[in-house]
Amino acid sequence: MSRKTVAYAGPFVTFMLFLGLTEWLARAHVLPGGMEPIYSVFPLQTVVCAGVLAWFWKDYRLRISEKSWLAVAIGGLVFALWISPQAFFHQPARTDGFNPGIFAGKPALYWTEIVMRFLRLALVVPVLEEIFWRGFLLRFVINEEFEAVPFGTYARMANGLVAVGFMLEHSMPDWPAALATGLLYNWVAYRTRSLSSCILAHAVTNALLGVYIMATRQWGFW
Repeated sequence: MSRKTVAYAGPFVTFMLFLGLTEWLARAHVLPGGMEPIYSVFPLQTVVCAGVLAWFWKDYRLRISEKSWLAVAIGGLVFALWISPQAFFHQPARTDGFNPGIFAGKPALYWTEIVMRFLRLALVVPVLEEIFWRGFLLRFVINEEFEAVPFGTYARMANGLVAVGFMLEHSMPDWPAALATGLLYNWVAYRTRSLSSCILAHAVTNALLGVYIMATRQWGFW
């Protein structure tokens, strides 16, 4: 396995391993005080994944696109799509999830959890997911020597497989929105030919979602 493959896939694999650890800890009930593992594992996941990204940073070809406005627009559209069942179609609010309110009596811990959650949501996740899904897999499906494929090269099978894979990464209630999101972020890749634009679109979506979560207390969107 080449260094480039590890650089593009490694951060995402690391992220998924932490998700697996979180699920195992939740089922095993081994943490003291019955605390949910998301409150301790997710901050650690954020730090470790950020470290892996920093280690490989020089391997990524990131450039600012002249069509950054398009990435911002798509990021906003995806945000609206994601919250539409609750915001526009009166589906039940998603209140079950990471609730920082449990640390309300401990301001330092409360704000640490909030800051780490926003760093994870709006910075670390968009970078590592876009590097993997659009930067790596969207080209790897076309040619195993993925760097030989210019970024933004369209292939029907790659477009579909990456969109479905992105969908399956998310929980089942989010599958319709996640599938549409995968296709829209793929479209950003095709239109801008810029991995940075894909990261920007994803970051805009997630940052808006974080603000929405805090405003509506729908913790299930984390």
